[in-house]
Amino acid sequence: MTETQNKTGTVLVLGATGGIGGAVARGLHLRRWTVRALNRDAAKASRKAPAVEWIQGDAMNATDVRAAAEGASVIIHAVNPPGYRDWGKLVLPMLDNTIAAAKAVGARIVLPGTIYNFGPDAFPVLDEDAPQNPRTEKGSIRKEMEARLKAASEAGVRVIILRAGDFFGPGAANNWFSQGLVKPGKPLTAISYPGKKGIAHQWAYLPDVAETMIRLIERAESLPPFAAHHMRGFFDDDGTKMIAAIRRAVGNPDLKVKSFPWWFVSLASPFVPLFKELKEMRYLWREPLEMRNDRLIATLGDEPQTATDDAVTATLASLGCLPRDLGRQPSNVAPVRREA
Repeated sequence: MTETQNKTGTVLVLGATGGIGGAVARGLHLRRWTVRALNRDAAKASRKAPAVEWIQGDAMNATDVRAAAEGASVIIHAVNPPGYRDWGKLVLPMLDNTIAAAKAVGARIVLPGTIYNFGPDAFPVLDEDAPQNPRTEKGSIRKEMEARLKAASEAGVRVIILRAGDFFGPGAANNWFSQGLVKPGKPLTAISYPGKKGIAHQWAYLPDVAETMIRLIERAESLPPFAAHHMRGFFDDDGTKMIAAIRRAVGNPDLKVKSFPWWFVSLASPFVPLFKELKEMRYLWREPLEMRNDRLIATLGDEPQTATDDAVTATLASLGCLPRDLGRQPSNVAPVRREA
């Protein structure tokens, strides 16, 4: 295992009120980094996370991003528009502002990546250098984001990308687990599963993703200028493992499993942007997918991984989906350990 570099400094987190941005900000603060974040309501944000140095500003404003980046050695680009509306108008300009700021101050850019920029031609085993032929508008934007970061790396900006499967975990919003599989706010009476038995699916527990990003940052000086890594996360090899973990978490081995209402998504997709995007992403539930982490293991020595049952229980507790006698409030960053 490569020895951890204990060098710290100042990091600018864009999207620090979000799931992955917030988790990385907390983790770096615990590592004694000076954590700075840009927010359009800095006063409100500071009341929720006083350990962060909040700066008033907007990621859509290049001047604001450049000013906030002064003195930073790392910029975490974890900012995303809510939902799927206006993605094409907002996502790329925000990334351009980050790239310009990184060039100006000599900072490294760290991006939490996704699988959306890959189409089924790259499946079933997805490696870091697979061709990117996305099926969706969001995937095309993600592909362009990485292309711009690749070009920036060739112009002297160092880049780390960590791609992972579908997020779940405390603080993870707008994801398949909390918006598809379960209904937040009350104990579960059923699971709605979008895939089919026998179709492998890739999941990633958000605290583990944040911890992995932090460890890559700690080893940044040993990485190439453009470093892309894949997490294995929680690999459900036959489409039944996540269902079984949820049943164990709620203490009901017979919890009903219903088919996800794809028919309704298709019917409403012309009128609801979210449903249009979900319909386009259906191939991720029809095609088996496995992300290998060989490159990550070669870099870090191992992959941070919380035991599956602990991760699912913490997620359901945070969503209010456990019976009162089982629910417990999880910590912001779950303990990381190797799963047996």
